[in-house]
Amino acid sequence: MKLIAIVGTNASFSYNRKLLWYMKKHFVAEAEIEIVEIAELPLFTEDSLDLPKKILEIAEAIEDSEGLIISTPEYNHGITAALKSLLEWLSWGVIQPLVNTPVMIVGTSLGKQGTVFAQENLRQILSSPGLEAFVLPANQFLLGHAADAFDTSGNLIDRQTISWLEHCFRNFCLYAKNLKPLRKLMETDADTGASEYE
Repeated sequence: MKLIAIVGTNASFSYNRKLLWYMKKHFVAEAEIEIVEIAELPLFTEDSLDLPKKILEIAEAIEDSEGLIISTPEYNHGITAALKSLLEWLSWGVIQPLVNTPVMIVGTSLGKQGTVFAQENLRQILSSPGLEAFVLPANQFLLGHAADAFDTSGNLIDRQTISWLEHCFRNFCLYAKNLKPLRKLMETDADTGASEYE
């Protein structure tokens, strides 16, 4: 299974980046996970008639994948401005790669609640017109106390935390696999203009 994983911050250091790199290594036998950075992306503006090259590359990578993972920090009870800007670009262009795409949300923060508010914020955004993603229900991976969660090699330490991540990830893979025929069918209908009501 080919998956794209977005680091939901433009910060040079991020525990959410660590989490995705851990997932890439830990689930190597189950999925090919390509990690995408959003640093240095241009800020969204409606004045732009075309998608910037880097945004287009991300959009095409998502389209070619079987699913998307987003690891989001939490800033002021919401997602980062950089991540919000990317999602605005992805809902704006001719290519809208998140429509009908399976998405898994994960996140870690220094606080004890993990990224509970940011994840709810992200779920709401991903349901909006132009995005319309299929977000994995339940299976919320909310990792708190990030500074103490990883060892010096970037591996998660707590066995129960690892077990829960494995549970969520395998459910996501099953979710994405089951949605794959529907996603292709809906893409075909969109291309031909066909409708079940015709």
